[in-house]
Amino acid sequence: MGIEDLRSAVRGSVLLAGDAAFEQASRPWNVAVAQSVAAVVEVADAQDVADVLQYAGRAGRRVVTQPTGHGATGDIDESILVRTGALNHLEIDAERRVARVGTGVQWGAVQAVAAEHGLTGLSGSNPMVGVTGYTLGGGFGWFARKYGWAANAVRAFEIVDAGGQRGRITADSDPELFWALRGGGGDFAIVTEIEFDLFPLPQLYGGRVTWSAERTRDAFDLFTELTTDAPPELSVWLQRYQIPGLAPTVALDFAYLGDPDEGRELTQRLDTIDGILADTRGALTPAQIGQITAEPTDPSPSLSRGELLTDLGDAVVKTLIDAPTAPLLNIQIRNLGGALAEARPDGGARGPVSEPYALYLLGLPNPSGEVRTRFGQIIDALGPHITGAKPYTFLAPGESAAAAFDPETLARLRNIKQARDPHGVIRANFPVHG
Repeated sequence: MGIEDLRSAVRGSVLLAGDAAFEQASRPWNVAVAQSVAAVVEVADAQDVADVLQYAGRAGRRVVTQPTGHGATGDIDESILVRTGALNHLEIDAERRVARVGTGVQWGAVQAVAAEHGLTGLSGSNPMVGVTGYTLGGGFGWFARKYGWAANAVRAFEIVDAGGQRGRITADSDPELFWALRGGGGDFAIVTEIEFDLFPLPQLYGGRVTWSAERTRDAFDLFTELTTDAPPELSVWLQRYQIPGLAPTVALDFAYLGDPDEGRELTQRLDTIDGILADTRGALTPAQIGQITAEPTDPSPSLSRGELLTDLGDAVVKTLIDAPTAPLLNIQIRNLGGALAEARPDGGARGPVSEPYALYLLGLPNPSGEVRTRFGQIIDALGPHITGAKPYTFLAPGESAAAAFDPETLARLRNIKQARDPHGVIRANFPVHG
């Protein structure tokens, strides 16, 4: 069975090597990651997903889904890459506080509609990130300290299994698969629709305050102060930037879920650091949440590394605060805790995180490899102050899903994978089975 036969198996478009648009269609969000796939299928609907999987089972090929291309690892040679942009239906039941979205929907679209009803989903910081991939990996952003993982807000999944059979998965219909899909990654079935809870958010206050790098220690001290006893409604991120051609800066980003006057009072100490270069603080709607960090909304090249921090002691200060940011673009520290640290008997595979802070490092690929070298130096210097565990969505190319789960959870996920997809037809960006 040749790959050309895929064209007659689905109603959506199929691009093969040599087709004019193939290279562009196969490119992930991080354009530094090379994807050598056999075909790209832009499915027309959920039945097309089923037909692709049935074809792949007969042809002995793997199927990878990338709704937006985020989280790509490049380790998918000769696979069939499925794009789901056409599965973009979005329904919000404001009275029940429930959203139903197709797997092609991005968080910005959800937040825009939810905001009209004073509601929010548990989105991340970038409106261009897809709801499905983010949620399957757990998903934590500005609202996670208050409401927990996005995965635990899911009520139901519409899926296609490895054999090409469609189904609706809930806690009652299939508790094991439901558990795995809520934070265990996309290795068990292809999700075509998610139904999840929305949360009341009539008011929101947040923004970014930026200073020159000379104020880095002052900003860090204030970050420590603000996050030590922060209510779960308040999340604060420290950002150190070294943009090529510009002077280094430091910023504190924050979001407060509540009355703007209360948010201003909680964060008024930001004004005690002199020399503010930029200040975007103000009242926001859930639809404007992406304005806080103003992350890139177009595909770009990057290298990243994420870890969890046990503390902000002297070794952390020396390595992350006192040392130069370069050759990295960004050193980010987020406060965690709150609902993220709480165990839930009815929760999914993404369990609680006990570490109080998360670290995210970002750089540009370069021939000399100095960014990767700097990653290694930072990790070595932090030593016991990082645990090696990390959220699934913090995994980077070359890392294993084993870093995202404790041994018991990983074993359970692998058993589910073996039972549901013994031939490995479906492959997540970070597979649990290898």
